[in-house]
Order: sequence, then C-alpha cells, then structure tokens
Amino acid sequence: MEQREFVRAGKRAQLLQSSTPRAVRARYDARTRRIVVDLSSHVSIMFSPADIEGLENATRSALANVEITPSGFGLSFPGLDADIYLPALLQGYTGSRRWMATHLGQLGGKSTSPAKKRASRANGALGGRPRRRSRQR
Repeated sequence: MEQREFVRAGKRAQLLQSSTPRAVRARYDARTRRIVVDLSSHVSIMFSPADIEGLENATRSALANVEITPSGFGLSFPGLDADIYLPALLQGYTGSRRWMATHLGQLGGKSTSPAKKRASRANGALGGRPRRRSRQR
C-alpha cells in the first residue's frame, strides 16, 4: 500500500468514527428474544436474531455470548463464527444479498390483504388455476 493510500484510508476511518454511532454495550435479552445494542449516540436499537444471517438458528447461550469489536462498529458472536457490521445494520442490511432476497421474499409471500383474499376467492370460484396443456405432436 502506498503512503497516499494509507493516508486516505486513515482519513476515511476518522470520518466514519466521527459521524457514525458505535456500540458501547450489547446483550441478548432472553425475555424479548432480541439483541439490544446501546450506541454512543445515546440511542439503543434492538433486533430479532431470526432476521440476521448467521443468527437465525442460534441458541440462547450462543446469542448471550456477544462481544463488541474494538472499533465499536461490529458485534461478534464467537460461538457462532458470526459478525455484524453495525453501520450496515443501521442501513437495513441484515445479510448477504442472496440471503436477504430469500428471507424477504418469504416474508412478502406471507402477506395477505383484502384484495389478495378477494382475488383468491374469485380464482377458486372459477375452478382454480388452469391445467397445463400437454404439447400435441
């Protein structure tokens, strides 16, 4: 790495540290089944481990073993080999693109609305989905 790149990286790190809240305390709340993070901005956030890639199937004891990284920008779960980058979490990123697409797609498919119920009933009254026609040769 050249000296100029090193200096630029240092400036970016300083900007991030001065403009982004850092974790000062993190814990698993077994009563609410949430990870609670107290930030340097005097704001606390909480989230469900089920919504985070790598934590979705974790045990309570594994979730209770949460550590804050030295920078304060990350949470580490050593027993799970899982880490969370807080700036990304604060922007709504809860996993890799593929994991998020799968997880969010499942949630979207579960949505029900009055319009969706009406359409489903109307389709059922018509006999449901049409059968596929086999190709004639």
